[in-house]
Amino acid sequence: MRSFFAQMWAVARKDLLLEARSRERVVSMATFAVLVAVVFSFALDPAVRARSIAGAMIWVTILFAGTLGMGRAFALEREADALTGILVSPVDRGALFLGKWIANLLVVLAVEAVIFPVYGLFFGLPYGRALPGLVAVVVLATLGFIALGTLFGAVVAHTRLGETLLPVLLLPLLIPVVIFAASATQRLLAGRPIDEISSQLRMLAAFDLVFLFVCTAIFGAVLEE
Repeated sequence: MRSFFAQMWAVARKDLLLEARSRERVVSMATFAVLVAVVFSFALDPAVRARSIAGAMIWVTILFAGTLGMGRAFALEREADALTGILVSPVDRGALFLGKWIANLLVVLAVEAVIFPVYGLFFGLPYGRALPGLVAVVVLATLGFIALGTLFGAVVAHTRLGETLLPVLLLPLLIPVVIFAASATQRLLAGRPIDEISSQLRMLAAFDLVFLFVCTAIFGAVLEE
């Protein structure tokens, strides 16, 4: 077990160090998210209260910015053909998946930490009392999102269509997660108590457990194929 966690941390640390040096994914995802928020701010009818649809706007932005980042999750391994070296090394496939998942999770959470203040600035959203609930919703929804994104990022890494195939595979499976996350976010921004979103939080936690278990279990087979 100690070796498993050491391998997992080594993979996560490698990806995080590479991202810290280049900042390629973080910058591109954050820039995309800010541009989407700017488009929404100009496109929204002044007669429509932004607070009434803010949850949907935020999660659409997170979904597409995160998908953009997941498409580049295995870019280095693909370009340098390093994935072959990883496959012949004595690294547990579950540890490899969880290490990539942790690194991707931290990258996307960093981008989400930019998205929410940007929307708060553009649309005057009140985060004060809703902040603890929003943190819970964001973390739970992102856990499952990144699990699927990491798995399908590996699937498309060596296909001809590459990153263009990722949204086609990923987005249909994420519809339930986005629905529950957007609904809970909308209620919190409307001033509802956190007790009202307990069912959404339980559903998001259930999706997280299922996605993490299934993705970890089949990741090795996906890589071998």
